[in-house]
Amino acid sequence: MSGTTRREFLGTAAAAGGLALGTAEGASAEDASSPGTVAVLGGGVAGLTAAHELAERGFRVTVYERRALGGKARSMDVPDSGTGGRRPLPGEHGFRFIPGIYHNLPDTMRRIPFPGNPGGVHDNLVAPKEMLFARSGGREDIRIPLPWPDNPPAELTPDEIRRAFTAVLDTAFNLPLHEALYFANRMLVFLTSCDQRRDTVWERTPWWDFVRAGRMSYDYQRVLAVGITRNIVATKAEEASTRTVGTLLEAFAFNLLGRGADGPLDRILNAPTNEAWIDPWVTYLKSLGVEFRVGWTVRDLTLDAGAIAGAVVEDPSGARRTVTADHYISAMPVEHARRTWNSAVRAADPQLAECDRLETDWMTGIQFYLTERIPTVHGHLDLIDSPWSLTAIAQAQHWPGRDFPADYGDGTVVDCLSVDVSEWDRPGILYGKTAKHCTRTEVAREVWAQLKASLNDGGRTVLRDSVLHSWFLDPAVDGLGTPHPVNEEQLLIHPVGTFHHRPQSATKIPNLFLAGDYVAVPIDLATMEGANSSARQAVNALLDRCGSTAPRCAVTPLYRAPELEPLRRHDRTRYLLGLPNAFDIG
Repeated sequence: MSGTTRREFLGTAAAAGGLALGTAEGASAEDASSPGTVAVLGGGVAGLTAAHELAERGFRVTVYERRALGGKARSMDVPDSGTGGRRPLPGEHGFRFIPGIYHNLPDTMRRIPFPGNPGGVHDNLVAPKEMLFARSGGREDIRIPLPWPDNPPAELTPDEIRRAFTAVLDTAFNLPLHEALYFANRMLVFLTSCDQRRDTVWERTPWWDFVRAGRMSYDYQRVLAVGITRNIVATKAEEASTRTVGTLLEAFAFNLLGRGADGPLDRILNAPTNEAWIDPWVTYLKSLGVEFRVGWTVRDLTLDAGAIAGAVVEDPSGARRTVTADHYISAMPVEHARRTWNSAVRAADPQLAECDRLETDWMTGIQFYLTERIPTVHGHLDLIDSPWSLTAIAQAQHWPGRDFPADYGDGTVVDCLSVDVSEWDRPGILYGKTAKHCTRTEVAREVWAQLKASLNDGGRTVLRDSVLHSWFLDPAVDGLGTPHPVNEEQLLIHPVGTFHHRPQSATKIPNLFLAGDYVAVPIDLATMEGANSSARQAVNALLDRCGSTAPRCAVTPLYRAPELEPLRRHDRTRYLLGLPNAFDIG
């Protein structure tokens, strides 16, 4: 909101006068007609979603964010890169990917106004036409078109499913027929498994073991074990839960068939994330009365008489103060949220202590700014053989409303090649060091070398050193090349057993609720969709607790084919009898 409120003036005066922890700030201005005040702790996708749903239901909301609104989803300016009235070059934590399997996040995007868009921010989503699995060592790259079918199949049978998977794997990836058949069978086993088997047996089984990768070919391992888990789910195949990986693949498979999807499989934004989504969202929330405190870091939660009495925060000046509200939604990433749960808070709800068993890992982006467009695929690149499990996309071709050299940088940059680095603990090809042991410059040179190794090995030169203008590595990564590198924006991963340690949005503390991609949600994956879904769950729990008559937020689960339901019911009987799935040939 513009201007300075009485509360902000008093808070600033108190900080200047040396009042730290003893200073109290309410969550919003007094208004007897409001259903209550809410302090949302964290301004990423989860926090903004919670603020959105609450503000539309009349709550007075203040969002406290330590770094920048949008969290890991935001784009950011490359410092000192814009000249001649142009915007700075756009950087980001990693490129955005909003597949058709998402339903809750797209619903929110439709409700964010954007000038000229009848469908709001959602109309800023565009669908790449294809994707490329780039091979190194002179092997043929695999280019896959991404059509969006107008007439999806009316019905699926186990035989049709098996045939479909076999055809794709045998034709597109040139896998040995027996391996393609085996993987198709494993997918059929998962698709027809009941929830009880998924939540127990498959949750305890690493994906690597489930697909028997250890006895298969190199291509099988790189594409179907390592490629899927590291590049898509951002975890290691040897550790990743089969329940999590299989659930995601199930949704993607039906998305490709046009089943139960919000749109095409692969969708990205048509401009830098903040321009296309985050900034319009914040503007809309401000119009609803939401207040934002950016640069405020949550340090602790105080408990009194079994309820949260306040949140201890550090303001931009470094002064500590206590903010108060009727309700609190903790919407920070798990590695930051659990630092704010002191022993009294943890004792009040044992599920909070379970969150200590959740794990995070590094998956961070680097952008290369180019002075020429590169002849590459119109969509995402998956560099299957790269030691650091790289995925990438050339962005300018997907931003039709932007003249890149006229709008950004110094006028010589025409494209941004945005790359996600998923593996930070494996030696590279240039220096023989892991990414964590490289300096920032060495990371950039190593990633560039791995890109060239995959893209320049097919008889043509896609990347030339002469077109590289500059690069930008996420500033959340620090201390590279030292014994103690840090990443302030890590990603939740999904080793076996993780599902049973994820908390519910409602806690046993009556005015504390949890939102974030670590909370138990239908998608069970660290994604923007998971963050959005968890915030909806948190708001529903809050509405239940305060007896509100406001409509509840819809939480849409991932699609599951109804014609397979009889087979899943049959598998439930087999599970209860201690028998394997009927299609499980071992």
